[in-house]
Amino acid sequence: MGSFRGVLVAIILAILFVVSAAAGRQGGIWDGKIVMPTATDEDQGSESAAGVRWAVLIAGSNDYGNYRHQADVCHAYQILKKGGLKDENIIVFMYDDIAYNSENPYPGTIINNPLGSDVYHGVPKDYTGKNVTVNNFFAAILGDKSAIKGGSGKVVNSGPNDHIFIYYTDHGGPGVLGMPNFPYLYAVDFVETLKKKYAAGTYKEMVIYIEACESGSIFEGLLPEGLDIYATTASNAEESSWGTYCPGMYPPPPQEFETCLGDLYSVAWMEDVEIQNLKVETLEDQYIIVKTRTSMNYTYWTGSHVMQYGDTNKVIEEMERYLGYDPANENVTEPVLPRVNLADTLMAGKELAVNQRDADLVHLWHKYNNAAVGSTRKSKAGEELVNTMAHRIHLDNSVELIGNLLFGSEAGPSKLNAIRPAGQVLVDDWDCLKGMVRTFESSCGRLTQYGMKHMRAFANLCNAGVDATKMASAAQQACSGRGSGLWSPISAGYSA
Repeated sequence: MGSFRGVLVAIILAILFVVSAAAGRQGGIWDGKIVMPTATDEDQGSESAAGVRWAVLIAGSNDYGNYRHQADVCHAYQILKKGGLKDENIIVFMYDDIAYNSENPYPGTIINNPLGSDVYHGVPKDYTGKNVTVNNFFAAILGDKSAIKGGSGKVVNSGPNDHIFIYYTDHGGPGVLGMPNFPYLYAVDFVETLKKKYAAGTYKEMVIYIEACESGSIFEGLLPEGLDIYATTASNAEESSWGTYCPGMYPPPPQEFETCLGDLYSVAWMEDVEIQNLKVETLEDQYIIVKTRTSMNYTYWTGSHVMQYGDTNKVIEEMERYLGYDPANENVTEPVLPRVNLADTLMAGKELAVNQRDADLVHLWHKYNNAAVGSTRKSKAGEELVNTMAHRIHLDNSVELIGNLLFGSEAGPSKLNAIRPAGQVLVDDWDCLKGMVRTFESSCGRLTQYGMKHMRAFANLCNAGVDATKMASAAQQACSGRGSGLWSPISAGYSA
């Protein structure tokens, strides 16, 4: 009798699944209520059945002009806490120089939305300051306490039935993600770390969200299927991601703020989570919602292409498996696609977002513009703005000149800017890429968060078979020995 009942339940569930699929989505648009079999607590809701939920949150920047990245991470932490995750299972990496920064109009608080509440309270200080490093990030993911240097020592001590969520937000470039302490986080090393985690058998499924320029290049051609990892990125492999809630934009932050409060892709997924029933909303539901908002209803007026990689077949899974569940949203019965009112924005004559790489200029301009005439603050802000622009010009001109010296003025630009077809990895030899970057920086100074945009140029030098000695000679000619002088990390305002 028991076996017959089990077969009957299986048949009913199969019929429900087929019916819901037929009545579900067409072309990414919902035409009816999404019907999914509701799992009981005994099936997946409890930690004993579904395993433990783990999360690693990392803001890869420092400095008040990058306020939005730490605000994103703090907001993500609050969401996970509401979802029922314990502090012992949430690992936070952030420089922690924003909340009590002298420029913060409300010391001790951080907001991620113009009307939002403080998201800084209670956030664990696992890895801050000099301890926000690539080595510690990878060691935390792998659960390798012996490799941790500094910080709380907290790691993802997961088991084979556990679910892991990783969220990264910062600047990036082709094949690379920024960090407040060197070295950079290279795509190949990140994916190799994920493969090691899979080989260890210490998780059941993993979801990764990445907010950064060219973030698609972190997985493009690198993240294989079969690792039980589903990843989404704020942009494809060749475009910027976007900051939002910036001064002078719509909607603006409170008047006292001179910096962006959040990033478009990041606030899209987090503000979606806050209104949804995560026992109903699937990974695919959120992907569609976030992609729609981040692209401005597919106009790309200000916005980017949200991408997905890895085991995309997992999109049918409920978000609750990874982010937990907020009981306050229990009555939400189906995901709601947001409606972005472009007319209001156009009428206001404001932009909705700003290119990530220009967000620091927005900050510096408003800092300068708001300062009293003749004040020390105004002169310092003006000097900082001029130096930032000069350094950008220096980096752009140096890379262009290197290309001209190596390939000739006619072929140089096309060689450096060549983009491989979608699905192909950025560079064939990652050690060569790292070497090219070191060679450039030794003569021309640190790339900084802006200069990471030129990673594709260095990758193309490797793909073209340029010899390291020729690159060194070209860099020396192009930069005339400025690497250890005018454009040192200190003078560029970048911590080492």
